Amino acid sequence: MLKVGEVLVSDDIKEVEFVCNLERCKGACCVEGDLGAPLEEDELETMKAIQPAIQSYITPAGRAAIAAQGPFILDEDGDYSTPTIGGKECAYALYDEKGVLKCGIEQAYLDGKIDFRKPISCHLYPIRITKNKKGFEAVNYHKWSICSAACTLGQSLKVPLYKFLKEPLIRKYGQAWYDELVLVIEGKENLE
Repeated sequence: MLKVGEVLVSDDIKEVEFVCNLERCKGACCVEGDLGAPLEEDELETMKAIQPAIQSYITPAGRAAIAAQGPFILDEDGDYSTPTIGGKECAYALYDEKGVLKCGIEQAYLDGKIDFRKPISCHLYPIRITKNKKGFEAVNYHKWSICSAACTLGQSLKVPLYKFLKEPLIRKYGQAWYDELVLVIEGKENLE
């Protein structure tokens, strides 16, 4: 375990090699699991505010799920997440012409319709952030068989997880924190 600022970072973040391979997994992380994508409390107002701009980027079934459940749900543990369609895919997901699930929120962002890329939990995946009772956050790798193609691709390209997820890690913790992470992992002052 590494400590970067006030954040605990699993050794897997430096050791696991990973590059998403959507052609192989078809976006399975947007379908599999018990709930939708975890949301942070500071994302809830944004999830409400973006609804008009993203409607054309989500499926009719997704729009119906959001109309029925709201732009987010509160689970039995008191955590917020995105609604799902029939307990399966995220209500914000859409299939592209190749049958790959993509994020409707992110597509609206890429088209310049909104300035919110997508929930940070989605942007960081397969990293999951947990918070302990003392307020510390822990950055952990969520190992899951649906990402085996991403691990294989990452190994072939020799891309460690912390480099693959540079942009979302900076979005979450800032450039100075990321620079410190690189320094701790690589043990050198030559930062990229």
